[in-house]
Amino acid sequence: MKAVVVTRDDPTPQVIEIGKPSVSSGEVLVRVLRVGIDGTDHEVIAGNHGGFPAQSEHMVLGHEAVGVVEDGGDTDLTSGQMVVPTVRRPPASGSNEYFKQGQPDMAPAGLYVERGIDGAHGHMAEFVTAPSEFLVPVPDSFREFGFLVEPLSNAVKAIEHAEASRSAFRWAPETAIVLGNGPLGLLALAFLRHKGYSRLYCLGRRDRPDQSIDIIERFGATYVDSRETSLSDLATIHEPMDLVVEATGYARHGVESVRALAPNGVAALLGIPSASTFKLDGGTLHREMVLKNQALVGSVNSHVGHFETAREALTDTPSWFVDQLVTGVFPPHEIEAAFESDRQNIKAVINFEM
Repeated sequence: MKAVVVTRDDPTPQVIEIGKPSVSSGEVLVRVLRVGIDGTDHEVIAGNHGGFPAQSEHMVLGHEAVGVVEDGGDTDLTSGQMVVPTVRRPPASGSNEYFKQGQPDMAPAGLYVERGIDGAHGHMAEFVTAPSEFLVPVPDSFREFGFLVEPLSNAVKAIEHAEASRSAFRWAPETAIVLGNGPLGLLALAFLRHKGYSRLYCLGRRDRPDQSIDIIERFGATYVDSRETSLSDLATIHEPMDLVVEATGYARHGVESVRALAPNGVAALLGIPSASTFKLDGGTLHREMVLKNQALVGSVNSHVGHFETAREALTDTPSWFVDQLVTGVFPPHEIEAAFESDRQNIKAVINFEM
């Protein structure tokens, strides 16, 4: 079967032929339909994140996928069901408390592998297998866009954790800004709209005309150009934010997001920056957070419950959003063009049915 891989000798994504996986007890064989490309994939092929499976000279890419059950084996899943696979799996040493309690997203490094990212083959192949507990059923209507469940689930978790940090008192958030108008940022914006935040903003660095800005404004949100309005000035020029969701991976945004917060506000960090050094008035930041009861939380990955919430949110998302978000659909043999398109546009997808 065909699979898109990188090798230890060549980080360029390429299509190779590998053996079709066999189903073990408790596992399901899934025929992959579509796999999304995102920033993490670019980091993986650049060698800046993750690592190869042990004793393997290649790694199958892809962690955002939707597929259909080909063989449910001895599980409760049946042939023809549409499913989305999660990303984290137990390490070679076996399951641990985080997986047993259904919260692999909270496991520290060394207690998990991630499919298509770190230590495990991904989903960018014609067929994959997975234990049934790592497969989330989705409606048949998700055939073309179900791969968005995985990235949206990461935003769901970050926002859930941010809101949970405010649970010790009565908190009624109205304003929120998403930092970043890439795919993850736009999905986070869609989820905040689904949750009913009344005044939404999204910060980016793109010139009009631009499709991502069109999406932001079609949602009724305000586009903020960071070249014109800094995070430090955002609260003064627009209004203080109850919630900030950082989805840029730009290190300065991680700390400057606090300056955009209203009293009692919270900022959730999703982006993973590279090493960065800059000057910071740590004393003022510390003082403001204490005196204004503010919080800053980090979040990575997600678990099945977040996938299920993302599934429901996508059901509520207007069809025009997916149509505008997905800017390129490519067959596997055009993988290089797909990665280049993903850099230049919003969201590229590999379609194994083409």
